[in-house]
Amino acid sequence: MNRSSARQLALATFVAAFVATPITIPAFAAGGGGGGGPPGEDIMHPKPSSDTQSTSAPKTKKAKKQSLFDDPAFAKAYRVAYDTIYDRHDYTSAIEQLRALGHDDFANVANLIGYSYRKLGDYKESQVWYERALKSDPNHVLTWNYYGLWQIEQGNRDQALYHLSRIKALCGTDCEEYRTLAAALELPPGTGLVY
Repeated sequence: MNRSSARQLALATFVAAFVATPITIPAFAAGGGGGGGPPGEDIMHPKPSSDTQSTSAPKTKKAKKQSLFDDPAFAKAYRVAYDTIYDRHDYTSAIEQLRALGHDDFANVANLIGYSYRKLGDYKESQVWYERALKSDPNHVLTWNYYGLWQIEQGNRDQALYHLSRIKALCGTDCEEYRTLAAALELPPGTGLVY
């Protein structure tokens, strides 16, 4: 099996896991986990491996940036930052770890920096990083999701609906990113999201 086929198979398996995961409101729990995966695995925030680089749509000309996870040192350091965010909820340290990777223009990195700033309550800086992630990869589904949640937290429900439409165009209505943002939009305005 060639590398491209292996990646397509991994992506298909990943998407199947999303489709099989029922939507629940606890997806907005602190730390961002939607659960549903094997013990220790977070379906909403999968740890990257050499076969699953991002939650974005199929690669285009960004192949060079998508291959960063093929570098074991990068993948290991990214996983440490990931764990710092989702396991320890130490967003300040995670930002430092992510910045130390030296790839701020990589959508996965910029998105997690934006998420960390959002969790710290620095919405202005968070927005900068979400936009940077989308500039790097306009098809980065998880950034559209996180930025949509950011929009809801800012009271910009119309913008969140736009983000939802972008997610629908990229992965349909059955993907976890679509379902969690749609569920957040169904909450009454002013409801504080914890996600």
